[in-house]
Amino acid sequence: MGKGGEEGMDWDGVIEGMPLFVKELIAGGVAGGFAKTVVAPLERVKILFQTRRAEFQSVGLLGSFKKIARTEGALGFYRGNGASVARIVPYAALHYMAYEQYRRWIIQNFPDIGRGPVLDLVAGSFAGGTAVMFTYPLDLVRTKLAYQVVGSSKLNVKGLVHSEQVYKGIMHCFSKTYKEAGLRGLYRGVAPSLYGIFPYAGLKFYFYEEMKSHVPEEHKKDITVKLVCGSIAGLLGQTFTYPLDVVRRQMQVERLLSSNSGDMKGTVESLVMIVQRQGWKQLFSGLSINYLKVVPSVAIGFTVYDVMKSALRVPARDEAVIEVVTNKRNTHTSSLHS
Repeated sequence: MGKGGEEGMDWDGVIEGMPLFVKELIAGGVAGGFAKTVVAPLERVKILFQTRRAEFQSVGLLGSFKKIARTEGALGFYRGNGASVARIVPYAALHYMAYEQYRRWIIQNFPDIGRGPVLDLVAGSFAGGTAVMFTYPLDLVRTKLAYQVVGSSKLNVKGLVHSEQVYKGIMHCFSKTYKEAGLRGLYRGVAPSLYGIFPYAGLKFYFYEEMKSHVPEEHKKDITVKLVCGSIAGLLGQTFTYPLDVVRRQMQVERLLSSNSGDMKGTVESLVMIVQRQGWKQLFSGLSINYLKVVPSVAIGFTVYDVMKSALRVPARDEAVIEVVTNKRNTHTSSLHS
């Protein structure tokens, strides 16, 4: 009994000793990994809709699920999910932590800016850009792996230039991409990612905090309320920025397409080319699946993040800001008196 109490005390000590940003990193990473795994099958089908237009769009959503189940089995729904989780854990950790840090920094340095949703829009946008820059190569690898439609026994993949283009796993995909095109190859399609993430990440936090601000105080901690606010935030944020997501996916896999290898240029040219060759509707290809995916994903992400922050005893946002500002002032005062 005493031993269990000691272990409890040790755990309390570990939590209390953690810096605030580490707690936010852990909470964000757990939230991201959990949410991403829940929606992995929908993510796989969405990527195939965006990049393998004819094969999968012709059979529709249910047909696509059946096709994957028939040709690749249950594990086919999670193809690329290892890379996806490997990317999303550091990405979400950085995203949430950077959001909190930017938010605190803005409040400390620009006290007149106010604490409304505009603050969340700005902090969320910069946090999204920061997270993308650090984790983009993992997103590229995840897309390339998810793009492959191949059974374990056969490598004759329709639409691939050569059979050896089939990637065996995360590290193989990394090394092959780097050998072929260097660092630039690992950041192929990063421009539309940044153009997309700035408004998307900002709008996501903006809508989430804006909706939470209208919830009565006694209901703010209800998980259902968090899930609803997160769902609507993800839905609205995604709709505005979805075409850039399609451009990014097609840029990422263009080297694998035999029909147009190497003729896609930058973001704007790629956008125009997709509209000219495939029609403007292609810019919203997979959006209905994305709604099915984004609603649970963003909702679960925000909810798990808030729950993890409570478990790690992260102070409320305004308390954290006051704490940081007070510590800063005390340090400044003591240095003046010394």
